[in-house]
Amino acid sequence: MGHADVNIKINGENRKFTCEAHISLLRLLRDNYYYDVKCGCEKGDCGTCTVFLDGKAVKSCVTLAAACDGHEVWTIKGLGGSDALAEKLQKAFVECGAVQCGFCTPGMIVAGLEYLKKGGRADRNAIRKAISGNLCRCTGYVKIVDAIFKTAREVESEVSE
Repeated sequence: MGHADVNIKINGENRKFTCEAHISLLRLLRDNYYYDVKCGCEKGDCGTCTVFLDGKAVKSCVTLAAACDGHEVWTIKGLGGSDALAEKLQKAFVECGAVQCGFCTPGMIVAGLEYLKKGGRADRNAIRKAISGNLCRCTGYVKIVDAIFKTAREVESEVSE
């Protein structure tokens, strides 16, 4: 198999990698100690590996690392230290008890954050639709939706002040 040189800005830091051309972004990240990106199905079904790629939520297991050359990736850990809305959403997940085993949490927060950043409102049905590409086996989604709803309400009240 061929190799690819890949330059990616990850969580604000420029990184250079050489990897096999067929390797996924998920594998590249986890092989380089970005363990906050979880590995679930590796088929694009569960959403637990969701990261931001150039500001868009993508499933890293079905994204080729080589295709990310010259692009920017943010993982949940990087977002938590650099994005006020992400920090607000992470806090809401804790306050609402939206984490049980925690395995789906990084992907759920990235999906919820994308919803909020696109102007998502405090609308439970719209929130459910926004996170529909992410699976959770523990919570039944109610507390996850509550956390995103709570954050959306806070954002709406800040805007109206």
